[in-house]
Amino acid sequence: MRNALERAWAAGMKTLVFTVDMPIPGSRYRDNRSGMSGPHATLRQYLQACTHPRWAMNVGLAGRPLSFGNIEAYTGHKMTMDDYMGFISNNFDPSIAWHDLEWIRDSWQGKLIIKGILDADDARNAVRLGADGIVVSNHGGRQLDGAIPTARALPRVVDAVGDDLTVLADSGVRSGVDVIRLLALGAKGVLLGRAYIYALAAAGEAGVAHLLRLFAEDMKVTMTLTGATSPSAISLDCLDRLEQDQHRTHAVPVSLPA
Repeated sequence: MRNALERAWAAGMKTLVFTVDMPIPGSRYRDNRSGMSGPHATLRQYLQACTHPRWAMNVGLAGRPLSFGNIEAYTGHKMTMDDYMGFISNNFDPSIAWHDLEWIRDSWQGKLIIKGILDADDARNAVRLGADGIVVSNHGGRQLDGAIPTARALPRVVDAVGDDLTVLADSGVRSGVDVIRLLALGAKGVLLGRAYIYALAAAGEAGVAHLLRLFAEDMKVTMTLTGATSPSAISLDCLDRLEQDQHRTHAVPVSLPA
């Protein structure tokens, strides 16, 4: 780990985002149903590739050979997809706790952002740790089916830490309207995951640029119609929220071990 941090700093990285909500892989039922459970393509996937010749040429063929430079630096040999999957599976660590983050904070000289916070006490611990920011995130709902949604966790996290660190958010963001919602709930910035991956897979860099234009236009329209003249003017007044006692919740709170 120390070597990885040193290499990242030497490469010019000044901010480390450390994800804490993946000590083990989640039960990703959708991936299993769609044949994404391993490195080998299924017959269904081969048929899909045949019906998408442009993708098959640009990605399936032109994208080879696959390489994993960050990992190969430690294994000392070229890795196949099987090797990669095995390496990742063997390096999950369910014992990770706050003392591990303290070591990372002491070892990393740049800014540290902790991603995967859903609990107010964890947010306070991040402040005590000396983190520069946190990402309120349930990993897009992929890690624990039934975990509390980001939008529900965000206000209590913001209340817990105030301006002691920067609070970002992600998960479930599919439009500029969703960005406005999270900003109104207290996030200082919003991260995208699947949205840009979809655009990248469909149309490469141009697809991502187009996606960001769509998000920006969505945000402009939403801000205009809600009376916000600038991002700093986005507030809870933009939203109509149900009171907590008006509906039942069966969401699972998630927190880090001490």
